[in-house]
Amino acid sequence: MSSIEFANPEYFYFLLLLLPFIAWYIFKDKNAQASIQVSTVKSFNAAPRTYKYYLRHALIVFRVLAIAFLITALARPQSSNRFENTSTEGIDIVMSLDISSSMLARDFEPDRLEAAKDVATQFITGRPEDKIGLVIFSGESFTQCPLTTDHAVLINLFQDIQSGMIEDGTAIGLGLANAVNRLKDSQAKSKVVILLTDGVNNQGEIAPLTAAELASTFGIRVYTIGIGTMGEAPYPIQTAFGISMRNMPVKIDEEVLNKIADMTGGKYFRATDNNKLKAIYAEIDKLEKSKIEVRQYSTKSEEYLLFAFLGAFFLLLEIALRNSILRNIP
Repeated sequence: MSSIEFANPEYFYFLLLLLPFIAWYIFKDKNAQASIQVSTVKSFNAAPRTYKYYLRHALIVFRVLAIAFLITALARPQSSNRFENTSTEGIDIVMSLDISSSMLARDFEPDRLEAAKDVATQFITGRPEDKIGLVIFSGESFTQCPLTTDHAVLINLFQDIQSGMIEDGTAIGLGLANAVNRLKDSQAKSKVVILLTDGVNNQGEIAPLTAAELASTFGIRVYTIGIGTMGEAPYPIQTAFGISMRNMPVKIDEEVLNKIADMTGGKYFRATDNNKLKAIYAEIDKLEKSKIEVRQYSTKSEEYLLFAFLGAFFLLLEIALRNSILRNIP
């Protein structure tokens, strides 16, 4: 980016001296007396006006311009070219999402799973510099998308998630261990797992706290989110007459989720509605901002020659005209 700066801007105060000079000229012009006095000027009114009449004030204009340009040259205008070298310290994030059948409960709009997908998509869109991956789990776990910066592909895979894709159940330990496995070899300075579930671990060969120990060993921070309203939540049940809603108790193992977060340096959150879930992701977004290092460089070049040339040009032009075609008759 190129811009003009002045090394000695204080010289511009000299421009104020032009104001009394111009005022003096105007006063002098109004009170000027003719060198030759005649009884009447009526005969001159019909006479054609030459170019000298229209240029009678050109001399003062040229002098003011000359002084202004010379003062600008004294202020030392400099062109400055600046550019930045920006480096980002990326964060690798794996989102571990519970897709068990209980995620179809309607205490969120339209249900827990769709609400979690929508908010997670917004979170991904707001972090273009980070590599993000997706792990899903219920009774078992698998990687839906490895770490990637191609967030368009990741979002499309998010939209394809449905409850029932894998064996039902809640294997929190497996979901976390799978996410840790995706991050353990990462070279990023910051490695994060966002684990979202609405239940209690009841399946899987790996206990949640064992998976948390693995995460801590590899320097991975885990943010845990318990999703579900307090008390009971409406849950769709298939009956002979179609789908009916039945209130089911909400059971979230908050003690284990809190321990996982504490062991890994993360934080536990409880989402009881859509707005709360959005606020949680917004807080995680603030906690895990990429570090940006900016180095700024600049080169400067002196640009006073142009202004000095213009000042000299108008000064010489004024002198030449004053002593030739615009010369006053004594």
